[in-house]
Amino acid sequence: MDMGYSTAGLGVFSGVRLARPDSASSREVADYLDGSLGLSHQLWHELPGSQGANCLTLTPEARGSLMPGHDTLKLREGLDPLVRDLDRALEREIAVALLGGPRLMAFDSVAAFASHVRVQRRICRAAARTAVAFKTQAAERPEQFWTYHEEAGFLLQPGQALSDALRAATQPSVTGQLYDFSCYRASEYVILLGLAEELELVNPLQLAQLETRCRRRAIRSREFHDVFLDELGSHDSPLPARYFVPGDRLWFRNPDARSSDALGYEGSWVIYLGGGLFSNFWKHEQPYTLEDKCIEIFHWRDGAYQDDHQEWQMDEARVEACVAITQADEAARARVLQRMMRMRDPQGVYADGGCLDASREVPKSVWPQSGGLQVLPA
Repeated sequence: MDMGYSTAGLGVFSGVRLARPDSASSREVADYLDGSLGLSHQLWHELPGSQGANCLTLTPEARGSLMPGHDTLKLREGLDPLVRDLDRALEREIAVALLGGPRLMAFDSVAAFASHVRVQRRICRAAARTAVAFKTQAAERPEQFWTYHEEAGFLLQPGQALSDALRAATQPSVTGQLYDFSCYRASEYVILLGLAEELELVNPLQLAQLETRCRRRAIRSREFHDVFLDELGSHDSPLPARYFVPGDRLWFRNPDARSSDALGYEGSWVIYLGGGLFSNFWKHEQPYTLEDKCIEIFHWRDGAYQDDHQEWQMDEARVEACVAITQADEAARARVLQRMMRMRDPQGVYADGGCLDASREVPKSVWPQSGGLQVLPA
């Protein structure tokens, strides 16, 4: 059974493949892309694929005007210069980025494709609302929804809905409080919230199974990646540097060996929000541009210092001051970006690489007919 979507390398065809021709008629495709999303048929082709599958891709003209060189940072501006409905604008942006993407992504059906687009949109909206306190060695959650166990981690309280608990932990608009997180753990909660909200709609049985698991042992770190995410791109086969789909998780690496020894400053995990912006979990009302993020990470080298115990720490005020100086000096800004907007070095190497990663992490499909998530019992 198709497990949701798969990827292939760069080739003659890239875009979206619908694996079941019997469930992906031309009328269903048009109803979704043209009817639901309002994407004119002048923007996309439907092509015959192997074994009768439907293959969808942007026209060359649309690809060249909306995302030249697979650069998606101005895609929303090209599609929706005046955004009146952000949810719809996000779904249009996500769908077009996938149709024009550099890799082939295969979905089970039109419905599975639409579900994936909704998940990416839900992750974006959750990330934009998320604000947490940055403490890499501390953690807290609202006690109404979570209880802590030394071995099992933060566990969902009996009788509480997973989506409610995740919103309470990450969105100060819900509780009026900021809770302690690392950026990596915050990104896990944001992704899980997007998946849980979609499961409420399409697969409540699996949501119940997931909640049961979350009451016994937290799904985190490597297991979280394996259960909920697929990684697209690699150091040997990188994605285009400016290709981002709203809802993707990505890592900006700190290429400075010295300041990367400060705990939590090895790099930065973010969600691409669409519209050329990246999440800022510490100041959610101030999302980053790509250039902003690169300049901030460059100046971590200026804020790093050793405390009385010879532990590396970060002076955020000094970082902010250095960023402001660079942003105000066009020549200095260009020099910093020329250094940082390169593909990062391999793990453990600090040489000439920048802070851009070769890969993106995308959520697995939760569409029931696609196999759903493979959540193991605790």
